[in-house]
Amino acid sequence: MKSQIKILRPLILIAKPGSIFLCLVSCAFFLSLSCGYSFKDVSIPQDVKTVRVNYFPNKARYVNPQLSQQLTERLRLKINNQTRLTNVQTDDAHYDISGWISDYSVTTAGVSNQQASINRLTVTVHIILKNRLNEADNMEADVSRNFDFNAGLSINQAEAQLGDVIVRSMVDEMFNRIFSQW
Repeated sequence: MKSQIKILRPLILIAKPGSIFLCLVSCAFFLSLSCGYSFKDVSIPQDVKTVRVNYFPNKARYVNPQLSQQLTERLRLKINNQTRLTNVQTDDAHYDISGWISDYSVTTAGVSNQQASINRLTVTVHIILKNRLNEADNMEADVSRNFDFNAGLSINQAEAQLGDVIVRSMVDEMFNRIFSQW
């Protein structure tokens, strides 16, 4: 037992806190690679080269005036940055993505002392994907997310607070539904 302690003592002295951290991070990285799980599993047929993202109008009862433009632009940017597809604005694009904001509503999500304490904003976007090269791959779906906020805030205050999170989350949902076949 004493001989084992003598062997470990120099190893402990040699190891610096930074190297221990680096070793742990490296192990976690290689472990995640071996699991084979990825959130960026984009599957696009090789013959698909172009995409057109049409404007997503807001057809919900309550209209956030900036949301349509922000969703459209952010989706175009994400497709441009994370796929090999070229954005075009012509009718002959291989992928034609369109849709609309179908729900933008607030409900009570939590009650405390017989009063609303948490409100929930639900955002739903209806997506239509037309694959001009293979109509069997056409897709139509709804993606929806909930965003909770303090009931003491007005909807305008909540939108100011959650605006970027709403757009980023909805664009991620839309992108995954279109390209990752989730």
